[in-house]
Amino acid sequence: MLLNDIEKNFPFISVVEYGGKEYVGVINNQDTSITSIYVYEEIHTNAREKFIKLCQTWWWESNRMIPIGIFLRKELVKFKDVLMMMNTKDVSVKIGPITSLSNLAMKRSKRKSVQLVRKPK
Repeated sequence: MLLNDIEKNFPFISVVEYGGKEYVGVINNQDTSITSIYVYEEIHTNAREKFIKLCQTWWWESNRMIPIGIFLRKELVKFKDVLMMMNTKDVSVKIGPITSLSNLAMKRSKRKSVQLVRKPK
């Protein structure tokens, strides 16, 4: 019941397991070596509402492929102390979306590399 409520009202929230602990937050970026996540529990209680509003802005106004830290760079400067870096091979994402700049770059390069050439007669 709680899981469905989170997925419906806060679709940008991810639950990550790392080092035997679960972390709830928003994944900033995940690549082959490092996963970075804004850990919700470490945000001061008076700033949590502002963080959720920023996350909603990112979720509904972006294409969701650009990491939140790039899309809202200036607004998230005050939340940089709750950004946790983890070793990707030890991270297990239980629920939630994953954004990755490497996927964005790979999709663009695939699109550019397709070329049609006529054979000479």
